[in-house]
Amino acid sequence: MDFSIIDYIVFSAYCFLVIGIGLWVSREKEGHVKDSKDYFLASKALPWWAIGSSLIAANISAEQMIGMSGSGFAIGLGISAYEWIAAITLIIVAKWFLPIFLKRGIYTMPQFLEQRFDVRVKSTMAVFWLLVFVFVNLTSILYLGALSIKTIMGLDFIWGVVILISFSAIYSLYGGLKAVAWTDVIQVIFLVGGGLMTTYLALDYVSGGEGMFAGLQILIATVPQKFDMVLEPRAMMIPTGKVDGVMQYKDAFDDLPGIGMLLGGIWIANLSYWGCNQYIIQRALAAKSVKEAQRGLAFAGYLKILLPLIVVIPGIVAFQLSQGANPVFNTDEILYNAENNSYVYDNTYPWLLGKFVGSGLKGLAFAALVAAIVSSLSSMINSIATIFTMDIYNPYFDKTASEGKLVNVGRLASATSLLVAAFISPLLGTLGQAYQFIQEFTGLISPGITAIFLFGLFWKRATANSALTATVLSIPLSFAFKFLLPTVPFLNRMGIVLGLLCLIIIVMSLVWPNKKEDEYKNEVGMFHTGAVFNMLAIGIFVIVAFLYAMFW
Repeated sequence: MDFSIIDYIVFSAYCFLVIGIGLWVSREKEGHVKDSKDYFLASKALPWWAIGSSLIAANISAEQMIGMSGSGFAIGLGISAYEWIAAITLIIVAKWFLPIFLKRGIYTMPQFLEQRFDVRVKSTMAVFWLLVFVFVNLTSILYLGALSIKTIMGLDFIWGVVILISFSAIYSLYGGLKAVAWTDVIQVIFLVGGGLMTTYLALDYVSGGEGMFAGLQILIATVPQKFDMVLEPRAMMIPTGKVDGVMQYKDAFDDLPGIGMLLGGIWIANLSYWGCNQYIIQRALAAKSVKEAQRGLAFAGYLKILLPLIVVIPGIVAFQLSQGANPVFNTDEILYNAENNSYVYDNTYPWLLGKFVGSGLKGLAFAALVAAIVSSLSSMINSIATIFTMDIYNPYFDKTASEGKLVNVGRLASATSLLVAAFISPLLGTLGQAYQFIQEFTGLISPGITAIFLFGLFWKRATANSALTATVLSIPLSFAFKFLLPTVPFLNRMGIVLGLLCLIIIVMSLVWPNKKEDEYKNEVGMFHTGAVFNMLAIGIFVIVAFLYAMFW
């Protein structure tokens, strides 16, 4: 992908704009020293549009822009279930979860678990989240980001890692969540605008210059198998590699188990991610009010509905161009890794940028991709810093730490997590679909998280011992069923594990109830929502239902 001078100017302007805004909003008034509320919760002053923008900027990372495009090539529109069901999940979280979290004035999700259960549950989950954030999420973001820079600009992988770390650290380490959230508003403009531009150019190419909508119609007509939202077993076999020259395949149903995508484990993954995940919910905790937080999540829901057009459709375009007697996209040449005899579908999106985005626009398209990566990096390290500082360092190592010291510890935790992820990220090079790897790996703990939060939020008889047991058993049970039921799709296994954990919580809580009176109670009227939010919520339900009806 050759960059012209104008491309370098556009990309450089984007970099200076983001860094400049990040440093500018991080300034403090004369005489005011940045405290933990400023650093970790953006002074609790975020409006709805900043919350929604920051949620999406944090969510859309390399794993979406690159990973989901690769899954779009391999599987098709079905992978969009993660986006469209997430839109509904955001409404559920906004109405039923946020009022409780905001009323309790918490900084972190582990803090809620301590208030609701006890310090053991809090500490266990804090450690789990730190391990997953650093060794899975942060590492995969860096890997896919550096891979894209290598493919697009020809830089060595390690230099891509260095560039991304440096860019993210310049403003986020200093400014905290305030810098992250406000720069995310700019980032989301770039990533949505640049992403839509890439999609338009790809579809316009398919239509022979007749425009995006004509290209989409041709795409649906020529590769209809890629537009099935509900897959059947063995209906779509994905090439995974070659053994002794013989092609190996994987059933796409294993990743997207048919009707299970509507009724099964995907709800566990979404509730865990959008409702209980510090990395995401921290923006809502920093809202001016419950009303602003709820409207912010609804705004994010509409952006989630739009995302497949940006991150999935380009991958389907690449697949369509790989078909026929004279394919434009050479699957073996672009996706096949001869070193380990496997297909790396994550190479799809970088190829699309090089193919369709012309000189003068490449800088904008690349800025969109980097915006997705950097915003997620910045959000992730801030959440890591918040959990480590408020749930590990402050209570266990220095209970009397000053506000200034807590901020500095957060910065040190952020920097350390970046360095650890930088060393681990090259090890992900053997993955075929990084997005699916992330979903399955985080799915080991998602059932436990979902179970303890659902019972903790809505069943006052749930005990600390039952919650701790469910937390500890989540990973062993998930591994056990992965071994015992290897042919069952991982999303369905998540549903089985959640059912068992819920049963364990109920039985333990009834047999060994709390000895002291449980003071946990949700107030009457707490879940009332206004007319604006209700209308936005209805709109999301109608649109998602229409999309599923169209592409069933």
